[in-house]
Amino acid sequence: MSESRLRGPGVTAALLAVTAAALLAIPLAGSNYVIRLATVMAMYAVLALSWNFIGGMAGYPSFATAAFFGLGAYTSGILQARGVPMLAAWPAAALVAALFAAALGLVLLRLRGHYFAIASLVVAEVLRELTNSWTALTGGGMGLNLPILRIGVTRQAQLYYAAMVGLALLTLAAAVLVRRGRLGFGLRTIQQNEAAAAMVGLDTTRAKTAAFTLSATFVGAAGGIYASWVNYIDPADVYDVLLSVKPIVMALLGGVGTVLGPLLGAVVFLALEELVWRRFLYIHAGLLGLIIVALIYFLPRGLLAVRRRAAAA
Repeated sequence: MSESRLRGPGVTAALLAVTAAALLAIPLAGSNYVIRLATVMAMYAVLALSWNFIGGMAGYPSFATAAFFGLGAYTSGILQARGVPMLAAWPAAALVAALFAAALGLVLLRLRGHYFAIASLVVAEVLRELTNSWTALTGGGMGLNLPILRIGVTRQAQLYYAAMVGLALLTLAAAVLVRRGRLGFGLRTIQQNEAAAAMVGLDTTRAKTAAFTLSATFVGAAGGIYASWVNYIDPADVYDVLLSVKPIVMALLGGVGTVLGPLLGAVVFLALEELVWRRFLYIHAGLLGLIIVALIYFLPRGLLAVRRRAAAA
């Protein structure tokens, strides 16, 4: 066995240990600002890892992330506003998003390529209009207020940080299991040649629907936690098209179709977002876009590909 192979697992274990120590230390040693950034990073990781199930592994360019996020946020918000405990509303948000995606996938996943992308993009706009119109239930364009926890600000920050990090770890674990299991093999086969996969007996509709449903489940839960975290939601916020675009960019930055690529992309994207926003307040959106386009252009296979090339050398 070569020295590089011996070194690989050790380096990975060390990185995981350092990461775990940092996750535990942030709520104890960090300020509320640092905890907020870490919570956002965990949420970004959930969105990117979730998109990777259908977009990275199966090769279906989904823009439905905003739809699942908003649906989860409003499910959680409506339930909590009517007296349902917060810890029960979050799983309900994930369940509603999963059921919606399972039903939607049976229809949308018959489309391919840009037809599927456009159709998935429209879903969030349809839900946004329904939310705006159903004033009695959702509050319409005025938004929806959620109950405020009767604990200190720092304790709240730590609670939502722990919840979002826990969800990110659960999503990562699911990604590892899918990647190594039969579903992951089926999704990669679909990405390479869907017609050939169907010819050899793979139920492509079932595999794609499972990936689409997994993608929605974790995003819906993230939306539910986000609604509790910010205490107020409105359609323009939780159905924002950027919630569909950012996860794609993160996955591209880290490495599409891999397990750790979306996670790495989420970290890099947040770092760029914060760095550019703080230094260039008025032009940060355009400048951030240029930086991301440049990174994707010069690193078409993501940052993990750079690490692999360095290890191979």
